[in-house]
Amino acid sequence: MICDTPEQFAQTLPDFGALAGLDLGTVTIGVAVSDSMRSIATPISTIKRKKFGVDAAKLLEITTARLIKGIVLGLPMNMDGSEGPRCQATRAFARNLERLTPLPITFWDERLSTVAAERALLEADTSRKRRGEVIDHVAAGYILQGLLDRLGHLKESE
Repeated sequence: MICDTPEQFAQTLPDFGALAGLDLGTVTIGVAVSDSMRSIATPISTIKRKKFGVDAAKLLEITTARLIKGIVLGLPMNMDGSEGPRCQATRAFARNLERLTPLPITFWDERLSTVAAERALLEADTSRKRRGEVIDHVAAGYILQGLLDRLGHLKESE
């Protein structure tokens, strides 16, 4: 099921269980997962994209192995808040993934997540080569952490 808002997504989730965050690029998919209490996002891997079926199989392997309860995809909105072709591609990926898994899926505005990830890696004095290898799953971590923080605020306001 695709959820349009974090509030709707929260209502579909059990109280505990890890979530997965995805940073969909044209060449790679960055993957991050949370702890079961949903407080911390941890970048775990980058999948080299091939075709949807292969990519989805790898993602579902991760969700099964890590007992994931929901998936958040970074939505690459334009800086003015409008949606362009990359957002359409992300929404199409979500619709296709929805057919293969019962897990709820939602979106998180990923504007500046890659910039934040790049800054964090620079501050950690990560080499250019290593930054290239990890930037996508670090960005997925920022996307997932944004949603986790929002879900935490929703829980506090109940």
